[in-house]
Amino acid sequence: MLSLGTGNADEDKVVRITAEAKESTRRKILTAAQELFRTVGFEATTTRDIAKAADIATGTLFNYFPTKEAIVTCLVVEAEPIAAPVDSEQHTTLEESLFAHAANSLRLLRPYRKFLLPLLETTWSLLTRSAADDAGAALRTAHLELVEQLARKFVDARRLTPVASQMYWTLYLGVLAHWINDKSPKQEDTLALLDESIAMFVGWLQDK
Repeated sequence: MLSLGTGNADEDKVVRITAEAKESTRRKILTAAQELFRTVGFEATTTRDIAKAADIATGTLFNYFPTKEAIVTCLVVEAEPIAAPVDSEQHTTLEESLFAHAANSLRLLRPYRKFLLPLLETTWSLLTRSAADDAGAALRTAHLELVEQLARKFVDARRLTPVASQMYWTLYLGVLAHWINDKSPKQEDTLALLDESIAMFVGWLQDK
């Protein structure tokens, strides 16, 4: 029987150590970047600053992330704002389900609130290309798929067109853009805007 292993324990160990070292460096970059974005601000932070804080060469950083925006995207994707979908069974209306889903996303994105703008302008924008290997676009797609899944419990599936997805996402990005600079004590203004946006979307969807 053919073996799928390398047949060399030392080579396997080297491969394992290399993978672990790469992941360790990647984590150091993400940790350093998140702290700098939080304390210094996204715009003021340079890739050189991130590399220095992670104790690596700037060239090494670019082997992992080509831009600061790529780092932000990775941080947000790893937050997995769709990883814990709401229990739609406890909601009796589409408005309640969508509000709970969006509010849950905001809760999980809270640590990254102050530096979400680059994503809104790049990988999450409907004006940018949606490459299959783009992590930000993949997260956007997954979020919209869950929205469609929730909506199917309340409306005819034929109403869930690409235009409907675009309308929802445009409204959701508007909420995120407001949330970034919301200074109300508990972001009540954002929650109010979210409520209004979802009501607008559901009203339009059900009247189609």
